[in-house]
Amino acid sequence: MAVRGGRIAATADVREWTGPDTEYLDLGGGFAMAGLVDVHTHTDGGYKELFECVLPPEASFDDILAAVRSAASGRGEHEWIVGGSWPNTLADRLGSRAALEALDDAAGGRPVLLSDDSYHNRWVSSAALRAAGIVDGGDGVVCDPQDGRPVGLLTEPAGIAVDRAAAAAQGDIHEREVRGTAHAVSTLNSFGITAFGEAAASLATLRALDRLDHEGTLSAWAVSAMMARDPIRGSEPVGEALFEQGQQLRGRCHLPTFVKIFLDGVPPSRTAYFLEPYVPSGDQDDQWRGRPAMDSAELTEWLRVAARRNLSVKIHCSGDASVRQALDAVARLRADGDRDTIVHIAHAHFVDPADLGRFAELDVVADMSPPLWFPGPLVDQTSAPLGQARLQRLSPCRDLIDAGALLAGGSDWPVSEPNPWPAIAGLVTREDPTGRRTGALGPHQRLTVAEALAMYSHNGARALRIDDRTGSLRPGRSADFIVLDRNPFDVDPHDLAETQVLATYFAGKRIEKNSNT
Repeated sequence: MAVRGGRIAATADVREWTGPDTEYLDLGGGFAMAGLVDVHTHTDGGYKELFECVLPPEASFDDILAAVRSAASGRGEHEWIVGGSWPNTLADRLGSRAALEALDDAAGGRPVLLSDDSYHNRWVSSAALRAAGIVDGGDGVVCDPQDGRPVGLLTEPAGIAVDRAAAAAQGDIHEREVRGTAHAVSTLNSFGITAFGEAAASLATLRALDRLDHEGTLSAWAVSAMMARDPIRGSEPVGEALFEQGQQLRGRCHLPTFVKIFLDGVPPSRTAYFLEPYVPSGDQDDQWRGRPAMDSAELTEWLRVAARRNLSVKIHCSGDASVRQALDAVARLRADGDRDTIVHIAHAHFVDPADLGRFAELDVVADMSPPLWFPGPLVDQTSAPLGQARLQRLSPCRDLIDAGALLAGGSDWPVSEPNPWPAIAGLVTREDPTGRRTGALGPHQRLTVAEALAMYSHNGARALRIDDRTGSLRPGRSADFIVLDRNPFDVDPHDLAETQVLATYFAGKRIEKNSNT
């Protein structure tokens, strides 16, 4: 392969591109391929690693208290402790007066805000409740059954007031956000990722990426999805006001060209929207199926707004009812005559068999997040509210590909780790790539190595509408490539998870660790 001016000049026969000043790179037997594409990540994962209280994987109740106690040492008495993530399986334990008192004691009375592993729910201290003005019950506020007072467990929008109180207390953190974003990009680069989709960009996120782009230190293509509404964190501005500002923050490598829509929540919180009811729990209606975040008319109008602005759309859908609602809205958009607007259904954990063929029919991308359905804690949290029988339909990758759909892979970091290689292994084996759990989940949905790699390379580039720039080693494309310690086609699929990236090149330059981190 010949590289000139940051682009691929030729492949195979490159003799005509050689000369006295040619620099030769011998890979020493390493395997080279196009840089990887993560179509669904969140760069605040970098900020969390640098500046927040990070809980250990699968943290126990005592682990959480120990981490909070450690974070509290040396802090001012009113200084916030923000971090995560705690396993949603602990929700019942955390939703009690005794747990709140233990958290208050560990924090020394300081305000605490801890997100769960879906990043949709929070556990907060008494000081945080007071700062947010939460003194009684309400939608998503868990209260003590004896005295009716909040106990610190908040689901989805109920946590917005605490998020805003914490943000107000921290003041202007732009410089830290830039450092955190640089750290996120460097982390993605280390795993061979040279293009990514920022899946829920606030104005602060857009500004941080724009800053790196203008400084020439953004070592990946960054395609941002700007939020139509923010029912989880309550950031502002959103909608058309944010889209307007996003247009001013478009640069060489940073491309804010998507709109993000949350259509439902997540199964562990029973906020994902399903065609069939959840497994009954407590005093909850035994016909509860969840509900969408917006009705079909509003969703369709958001698609039309995006189309008028020449923006693409990413729709968060966990349940099969929300997937169907999204597909129905896209069908109305297509009936308007629009065939150009790219639409992603993000996660698509559950798809009714009747809707599998509609992805290809409507040109809808299945934005899949393999780490969210490996046998492990996250799946355990999903099985309880849905039951084992429905769990066998989780993430129907094989069925979608066979039905002609375009599948692209994403990590959903920091909900899961940003390393794509365990995800690629899981797509091929349908087993836990860490080896901690035995058995396969939906083995009939296994993919080939080629199909799994495609999801994280040229499929991802197509999905983000940057395949004219990257995603394949073809003349004219940016020289974005990686060198691996093994040929992924020649190893046992279980060993794919251990793949090491020896070098990452973006626009023909080897990426070193970002000094801003």
